Amino acid sequence: MMIKPMTAAQVAKRVMNQEELFILDVRNESEYKDWKIEGNSIHVINKPYFDLLDGVEEIVEELPNEDVLVVCAKEGSSKMVADMLDEAGIKEVSYLEGGMKAWSEYLEPVKVGDLSDGGELYQFVRLGKGCLSYLVESQGEAMIIDSNRMIQPYLDFAEDKSLTIKHVADTHLHADHISGGRKIAEETDASYWLPPKDATEVEFDYNGLEDGTEIEVGNTKIKVQAIYSPGHTIGSTSFIIDDQYLLTGDILFVESIGRPDLAGKAEDWVGDLRNTLYSRYKELSNDLLVLPAHFSKMSEMADSGVVAKKLGDLYKDNSGLNVDDEQEFRKMVTENLPPQPNSYEEIRQVNMGKINPEDEKQREMEIGPNRCAVN
Repeated sequence: MMIKPMTAAQVAKRVMNQEELFILDVRNESEYKDWKIEGNSIHVINKPYFDLLDGVEEIVEELPNEDVLVVCAKEGSSKMVADMLDEAGIKEVSYLEGGMKAWSEYLEPVKVGDLSDGGELYQFVRLGKGCLSYLVESQGEAMIIDSNRMIQPYLDFAEDKSLTIKHVADTHLHADHISGGRKIAEETDASYWLPPKDATEVEFDYNGLEDGTEIEVGNTKIKVQAIYSPGHTIGSTSFIIDDQYLLTGDILFVESIGRPDLAGKAEDWVGDLRNTLYSRYKELSNDLLVLPAHFSKMSEMADSGVVAKKLGDLYKDNSGLNVDDEQEFRKMVTENLPPQPNSYEEIRQVNMGKINPEDEKQREMEIGPNRCAVN
């Protein structure tokens, strides 16, 4: 039979629709353990490509007899193994087109909900990286928040919906992924917004996101209100949209809280983090739907495909919001941390406009899982 490619978009649909999929990941064991395709109905095993060069007979019995997706880093090895499985009699074998690099870069837009005067809010889910970005649209205008490096999906989405992108913003200076905010602004002549306290070293012009800044999208007076909420970075700023939605950046997630150490200031910023989570957000309505900039586990995603939870529910269920002792909290967010993101210092340099690596280098810098949360 002819071996068929499966695109990252097709895999994403299966993951988000919780459809069964069996994956044979042929990358090295260390790469696999660090980062892989996950989902509630995804079954995956790891057999390194070099262990299969003499044949796949020994693993055939571990595989289903049909519908197997072979995955590798870039594509080539998975095509070769898929051919071998086909020759061994496995039906409907496919390979991931573009490999895990393509998976890392795919964005899936999901509608979060409606705005009060006719607009809509969308969450762009980057399943392969755990990044979440947002598009607010009203009366033919749009604003994008925390965009990823791959800007074309946002531009295509806006064109398909006949939207003019008027504003682009980052909630903070990102350290785990390269922002596409400035590029989108350059392409569309939109205004680019960034918190000034995170922008002391940037080498480009921007509009300052100050506490209380209000940005209007469309003629319906949909207000995107900035709230200063430091802790992950000194400038971290949240957004309240239409008095319904709270975009928390990397300060608060569905099942965890943000880490304060990615600029080497954990001890300095832990107090800000606690104040934001335990005081500033406490002043907000419990009915606000929290929409973070990242997620770590598929359990954080609702059946609709949206990663979100009401603020009041998070204060009940999120363990990071229920540490009464301040010293215990300080210890948790300064000692209980995952490894820092790959190339995080270089990524910060890119987002400051200080360096501009080639596209392939930027891809390599971003490869790997989301590591913005406290464990």
